[in-house]
Amino acid sequence: MTSKYVPREIETKWQDKWAADHLYEVSEDDERPKYYALTMYPYPSGDLHIGHWYAMAPSDVRARFKRMQGFNVMHPMGFDAFGLPAENAAIKHGIHPYKWTMANIERMRSQLRTMGAIYDWTREVVSCQPEYYRWTQWFFLKLYEAGLAYRGAAAVNWCPQCQTVLANEQVIGEGECERCGAMVTKRELEQWFFRITKYAEELLDFSKIDWPERIRTIQTNWIGRSEGAEVSFGLEHPGVEQKEIRVFTTRPDTIGGVTFFLLSPEHPLVSKLTTPEHRDEVEEYIQWCRRQADYERTALGREKTGVFLGSYVINRFTNESVPIWITDYVLSTYGTGAVMGVPAHDERDFEFATKFGLPIRTVIAPPDWTGEQLEAAYVGDGTLVNSGELDGLPAAEGVNAACAIAERDGWGKASVAYRIRDWLISRQRYWGAPIPMVYCDRCGVVPVPEADLPVLLPSDAEFKPTGESPLKYCDSFVNTVCPSCGGPAKRETDTMDTFMCSNWYFLRFTSPGVDHAPFDMDKLNYWMPVDLYTGGAEHAVLHLLYSRFFVKALRDVGLLQFDEPFTRLFNQGIIGYGGGKMSKSKGNVVAPDKYVSELGADAVRAYLMFVGPWNLGGEWSDSGIVGFSRWFNRVWKLCESQYSPGPVDEATVREVLHATHKTIKAVTEDIEEFRFNTMLARLMEFTNVLGPVLEAGNVSADTWNEAIRVLLLLIAPTGPHIAEELWMRRGYEYSIHNQLWPAFDESLAREEEITVAIQVNGKLRDKLVVPAGISEEEVRTLALASDRVRSHTDGKTIRKVIYVPGRIISIVVS
Repeated sequence: MTSKYVPREIETKWQDKWAADHLYEVSEDDERPKYYALTMYPYPSGDLHIGHWYAMAPSDVRARFKRMQGFNVMHPMGFDAFGLPAENAAIKHGIHPYKWTMANIERMRSQLRTMGAIYDWTREVVSCQPEYYRWTQWFFLKLYEAGLAYRGAAAVNWCPQCQTVLANEQVIGEGECERCGAMVTKRELEQWFFRITKYAEELLDFSKIDWPERIRTIQTNWIGRSEGAEVSFGLEHPGVEQKEIRVFTTRPDTIGGVTFFLLSPEHPLVSKLTTPEHRDEVEEYIQWCRRQADYERTALGREKTGVFLGSYVINRFTNESVPIWITDYVLSTYGTGAVMGVPAHDERDFEFATKFGLPIRTVIAPPDWTGEQLEAAYVGDGTLVNSGELDGLPAAEGVNAACAIAERDGWGKASVAYRIRDWLISRQRYWGAPIPMVYCDRCGVVPVPEADLPVLLPSDAEFKPTGESPLKYCDSFVNTVCPSCGGPAKRETDTMDTFMCSNWYFLRFTSPGVDHAPFDMDKLNYWMPVDLYTGGAEHAVLHLLYSRFFVKALRDVGLLQFDEPFTRLFNQGIIGYGGGKMSKSKGNVVAPDKYVSELGADAVRAYLMFVGPWNLGGEWSDSGIVGFSRWFNRVWKLCESQYSPGPVDEATVREVLHATHKTIKAVTEDIEEFRFNTMLARLMEFTNVLGPVLEAGNVSADTWNEAIRVLLLLIAPTGPHIAEELWMRRGYEYSIHNQLWPAFDESLAREEEITVAIQVNGKLRDKLVVPAGISEEEVRTLALASDRVRSHTDGKTIRKVIYVPGRIISIVVS
């Protein structure tokens, strides 16, 4: 009688032994080639749910597989512990964010251990711990020293519910906060920024990384590179020293068609250029615009609004005076916050000019145009007219010609502009890394000395949101001494965007115990860059873009020797339940604990990989996971049952050898390409082959034992506990996870082939060499597609097709 498979007993046993033996701890003193496999570290929101497992279990399978292939695999885990959710939960429950966060981490850590992953827990990092954010602050200082961090006034995205500023990348959909969904408004504040725009061109270069096309496209569009010209319009206005306003345009060829000039309501020149008789109307309009979200202001189909300032600029190409207006559809965050209005050839400008009765001058003649007024903006190709020395040129040539004229005459030049704005990192919340700067009336803005880091979050601060940083009201934190002159000073009270912490956690994993530096350079250079990074595509223009910028910035300040953080990126899909995305806010999360207790972690791991292609996601089903529990019981029976060999059947031997090597090949290829669902299907097919052999006993004991040995090795990454237990029970050397991945013999893995003759009206016309297991429908399709056969069937009626399996297919035509 075979022993009984009891997952909860064997899984705890092996997890404890692996930990006691330090089986998955790695070092740099290893002859094997390194492989750094990393899954995006989780936010400690409370209990793990199946959505977390869906991101982590398949990536663990891939890491285990690479380890068995002979790599020195580091697969660490940590917690992205700062951020709004902890602070909001603390406010809701009346508990300090640190206490709430650390309790969640303790709970999630214990749940993660039940997964049986190969995480090296000695490398754990927790971003809210002072020993971690000390270096987050240190990096800020390094960027500040390099001129990559600066403070400036800006109209910023403001979430009224979260009571904090949001980066552009955190405003989603139709202008909503990506955290809480509230509509985002605007505020004018002094903020800290990182100069990510300096790296815009380099961030468009993906040649050194293997990333999904979707992510590359999203980042490319977000960076928004545009070629065109920077054009200067003359300015002569009483009391204004500035003598020009520059705009970027992708259509310098239409410069002759400018009939008005637009500024964003937030543009710093608006108040200076507003004449007294227009001031009340302008100020009222500006206040109205501040209540609008960017999405609303730029929405297609929205009625155009605007106000004339009473002043003018000079079009230096035509020497005409052009009226200056402000309008909500020009944003201060895009380009220069100024736009030249060419209503004849821009749909928005056409609507604006039509509403306010402004001139519409055609400068690109449509085909067969005879000088009549356009009834709509013409945005197609044509010939330049009403454009001075550009007249007669095709519009396509006019771009370069206009740039040449602008450069010759000193009012412009060819240029490149980017949609991306500098990264705003200031947050008016408590639960984040304090920005290490102080303000002194005598010395101005002064960085905190490195020796004084970390600037600690005060434990006694009131962290309820007021629209200003809670740290502002904590006297013990705010009041300090100027590092430069020793006089009284005030600390910066904003904290850093939590994405600042995730900018570099993958670097810290390489040497988390170092206390004199953020990382040990030798260890960093051994492990970096990350070979495989897995996680959600929702971070395309947040973490995934920020971390690329950060690595390039640290390279330029001399701290790193590589250009990209993650060589290969793979994005998993979303696991759903009840027809929707699994989410705590929707109340449809599935907790893994009861399934682990009843059916085993191996069954949960396997089922999650079987629900669908990992990059597409799938739907959780209670009945589906039961099926994998049954399959593991069948595997247990195959391995634990006494095999009693009888007379050997050579055909069965060939079938088992073929199935063994075919499965090795297929499983290897499937795991390499993240096809975990088909990988499991191959393994189930293999056990279906072995089941009848166990009953019949018609292969030798050696053939049987080798097939079972291979089965366990192939199962090991997916079901690490059951594989380890059965490996031990069969007397093999501990541990199965230290064994090399099995190799396959191509000649044995290859499908057996047969030759099928093709007759047309009784005469041999061709032969097919096909796999032995091919279906009749597949043979028919191949036969009818044969060129030799088609020369005898094209234009004729196929009356009958007769197939004699494995021998001949006969086609009758007339």
